Amino acid sequence: MSDNSVNKAVLPSLLNEQQFNAITQAISGLNSQQLTWVSGYLAGLSVSGAPIAGTTGAAASSSTPTLTILYGSQTGNAKALAQQFKVKADAAGYTNKLVSMADFKPRQIKSETHLVVFVSTHGEGDAPDDAMELHEFLGGKKAPKLSSLNYAVLSLGDSSYEFFCQTGKDFDSRLAALGANAICERADCDVDYEEQASTWSDELIASLKEALTIDGNPSTTAMPAASSTLSTASNFNKNNPFTASLIESQKITGRYSVKDIRHIEISLEDSGLTYQPGDALGVWFTNAPALVDEFISLLSLNGDSQVSVKGESMTLRKALSEKLELTLSYPGFVKAYQEHVNSSALQSLMDDPATFRTYLSERQLVDVVREHPGTLEPQQLVDALRPLSPRLYSIASSQAEVEEEVHLTVAHVDYMAFGQRHQGGASGFLSERLEEGQEVKVFVENNNHFKLPENDDTPIIMVGPGTGIAPFRAFMQERDARGASGKNWLFFGNPHFTQDFLYQVEWQGYKKSGLLTNITLAFSRDQKEKVYVQHRLMEQGKEVFQWLEAGAHFYVCGDAMHMAKDVEGALLHIVEKFGNKSEQEAKEYVLALRKAKRYQKDVY
Repeated sequence: MSDNSVNKAVLPSLLNEQQFNAITQAISGLNSQQLTWVSGYLAGLSVSGAPIAGTTGAAASSSTPTLTILYGSQTGNAKALAQQFKVKADAAGYTNKLVSMADFKPRQIKSETHLVVFVSTHGEGDAPDDAMELHEFLGGKKAPKLSSLNYAVLSLGDSSYEFFCQTGKDFDSRLAALGANAICERADCDVDYEEQASTWSDELIASLKEALTIDGNPSTTAMPAASSTLSTASNFNKNNPFTASLIESQKITGRYSVKDIRHIEISLEDSGLTYQPGDALGVWFTNAPALVDEFISLLSLNGDSQVSVKGESMTLRKALSEKLELTLSYPGFVKAYQEHVNSSALQSLMDDPATFRTYLSERQLVDVVREHPGTLEPQQLVDALRPLSPRLYSIASSQAEVEEEVHLTVAHVDYMAFGQRHQGGASGFLSERLEEGQEVKVFVENNNHFKLPENDDTPIIMVGPGTGIAPFRAFMQERDARGASGKNWLFFGNPHFTQDFLYQVEWQGYKKSGLLTNITLAFSRDQKEKVYVQHRLMEQGKEVFQWLEAGAHFYVCGDAMHMAKDVEGALLHIVEKFGNKSEQEAKEYVLALRKAKRYQKDVY
């Protein structure tokens, strides 16, 4: 008697023959490890009593309501939150799909019934690259009425910027204007977003139960999350950083430069961390002891006082040194501080938003305390400050060349203002306070929106003034290691040739070897008229357009507030002039480059 015959003998009390045959067909070809996983999955379902996806008849029909989870993400945070939300939607049994806005056809939105949007904001209220097309479509004349759409928006931003969470606000207002119904209030999350985002997601999942279930039952049951069983190259991340060590911190601008730019080398030995050219390194840092002392002194506090930070008890000095943001200015601190010190002068500033924004942009938090003195309790100070957040730096190396190292190009923020010295939190830590051999906690932040072409024959144009040159050093190391045949063109700018030509010897070496096809320089202070990279682009416009027509990818890295906008303006002008196109046609051409991932930006 065959094995199947033996099994069929017990069918009357367990399965009918059709069910048995379906199971046999489903597991045919699986290896022992896969069979073990499937048995565990089925055992879990037997305990929960949940139906298997695709077997619930009407619940799996085409009329099943579907939740679409859309994300627009520049650095990956919004994407990560969307992925976490999908896990919760799966666990709740909701039919759902996770889609990048870059892959979402804007006109498809009229067919959606339930939509959750996770989107970040960068620069001056700008949408992420992958969200720009949908963002513009919803604000344009062709946007459809959306009276059948139910939606929710979670927005990520940084309250130290004027246009905090602007892109999320735009999506919310535009969807509402088109007649869509908000399921819940929009969540505007600051840099310390995890707890708020998690609570909002849980509440939204609960509120969707009635809409996304049929007869009180979930429309589908998802497979258990497999992340716990999958091995990864490294378990280190933002919340569990790797303790690395500093190899070198070397100033690479001249003695008379107005800039202090450092080449930083960090050892990743034994971490298992890997990165690709275009990725960023997250750096955790501690605040300068002198800055901590000044806060304690100005507010007449005791550094040994016990305070609580997220439920953890520690001294005030430790909290100010390791846990709280002291350099970046943001309105939330000033508002909380003012509630305790009740300064009429500070209140007058806050009453005029434009003046207040300018005031904050020129000052660190300690300046506010110094100029508007008062007293408050240690815990009140801790509660007024927001948690310290790591800084992200574009990686300036390729592991194909440096192996278990990572290199950064860091501008040391160090200046005098209001009679006092000011330093950047992370840049001061890396450039001055951290000594060779000492520890620094780091993690890799992937950036899938800033990557070399897969085809090594593809030409690339790189625009990176100042520290924006960092990822392009990584690009060249990688292309050199690959033996890539694609042409490479660098546009670089800084104040002076003799003082500020970053990695000059390396670039000259690449030019001599032929790896670097063209290098176009813009040293703004070396002649009477200031010249920037956007001017050099337009001067070379004919050849730039020829490269684009030949399939070149166009990259921009550096200042988002001015440079990146000026470079885009130059690019539009080049396409219009040398492509013989109208202004609208030039915009469509550049949009097509962006959609094809041939126009990528890493701006800050």
